Amino acid sequence: MKKLPDRSSEAAKPSAIANGSCRLRLCSAGGIERCLRSALGVVAVLMSVWPPAALAQQASSQRSDGVVIQGTVHSADGKLASGATVRLERKDDSSPVETKTNAAGVFSFSALGTGSYVLIAEMPGMRSRTAAAVASSKGEQKQVDLVLEGSGPVDSSAGFSQAMEFADKPSFTVAGVTDWTAVGGHGSDSTLRTSEYLARETLTLKPEDAGHGVSGSGSEGSAPGVSSRAAADGHRLAGEQDEKGSDPLAAVHEFEQAARLDPSEQNYFEWGSELLLHRAVWQALEVFQKGVAAYPKSARMLTALGTALFAGARYDEAALRLCDASDLNPAQIEPYIFMGKIEMAAPNPLPCIERKLARFAELQPDNSLANYLYAMAMLKRQEQSPDEKIMAQAEVLLTKAVIIDPKCADAYLQLGILSSSRRNFEAAIGFYTKAIEANPESAEAHYRLGAAYDRIGQPEKANLEFQLHDKIKRREADEIERQRREVKQFLVVAPGKPGYPPAQ
Repeated sequence: MKKLPDRSSEAAKPSAIANGSCRLRLCSAGGIERCLRSALGVVAVLMSVWPPAALAQQASSQRSDGVVIQGTVHSADGKLASGATVRLERKDDSSPVETKTNAAGVFSFSALGTGSYVLIAEMPGMRSRTAAAVASSKGEQKQVDLVLEGSGPVDSSAGFSQAMEFADKPSFTVAGVTDWTAVGGHGSDSTLRTSEYLARETLTLKPEDAGHGVSGSGSEGSAPGVSSRAAADGHRLAGEQDEKGSDPLAAVHEFEQAARLDPSEQNYFEWGSELLLHRAVWQALEVFQKGVAAYPKSARMLTALGTALFAGARYDEAALRLCDASDLNPAQIEPYIFMGKIEMAAPNPLPCIERKLARFAELQPDNSLANYLYAMAMLKRQEQSPDEKIMAQAEVLLTKAVIIDPKCADAYLQLGILSSSRRNFEAAIGFYTKAIEANPESAEAHYRLGAAYDRIGQPEKANLEFQLHDKIKRREADEIERQRREVKQFLVVAPGKPGYPPAQ
């Protein structure tokens, strides 16, 4: 049986997807101050009892020519959140705007155009789920209330006690394993396959610097003792050995114990990625959410969180977290790779991704993968409303990708698809042929080449390509099933709580 990725060896080399190749392998005076405080207090009281309808009426009188999206932000126990950041993004232009909630937890965006929007609220250590708002007519007012997840903001002076609340009292237990193939799924499901691929690649993500080894509090007194840290290291190493020895159940328990003893960035990451690899998606999501709350400057933790969100079919949230990861270190390649993969696999264009991939291509103009991924994000938007000018821009990027890397099979394939869409089948055949030369195992290239031959009246060549397509698809299906048999799925129980919802 083939062993799963060796974490210790993978940490010593670059990720397989981070080499710049286009091949993806799936490709202040006293009195005044007191008066101001008193006045603000009165305003806060008035605002807290002012009904939403009054807010809407005021917004309407001020901005009757545009859409108004407003609401409140509060914690799960109903306490209104003052000073929370609320981000609004229109789905079709990926240009976010931000505002802060007032003393009563109220926010408002005005003078907006019609369209579909997503909103999310954040405070240190807390974040809401994304919420959607659709405005179809001018002057419309939408009310959106956002709930922050978590018990409260992470106080940096509190050190590990708050940062590790989740790990001290986990809401689930991994009770066993089962055959992954028993859950269903099929090799042709690109979203599922992308989720599996990114779960494996998450294991290869490396920390950016040694500063993530302890909690972000910077409080030396709150750090675990030397003995606790040493014990945690022992558990983590034991977990790595258990995983290599094909005992994932023992491995995940070791990683959990390591995180309890020493809630370092690494231990959070190891625990969460083990859960994700073995398809305990919702539990991995909880661990990564707590990890991000404790280490908000960890790009790999945000990337892993984005991967878990994608696996749970929370596509827009996944995109936002990956975009956040890329903002931490714009020169780091991995978040772009991940966001490019989920953009291609998701059913609809995702927020922020195209804009971030444009930055990637600008920062690394000689990277074939950067050009390819930006082109694919542009083409994704064209699925809903084709624009020949945008498609031509994407074509330029794809052409640049194959000039930089003549083995960029995926870019050749897309150039062929563009040619076929213009009914230039001879040019398409040339591109499909080059795609197959670069990657003979590209089933899609064989199929599309066959279709192009059929369109120009060469049925014999078409049938040959269709047969090759069928053989490659059968081999791919067998390989996918083999990989799934090797990766056992965790059986998870949540005492006293209803089961986690299935991925949609």
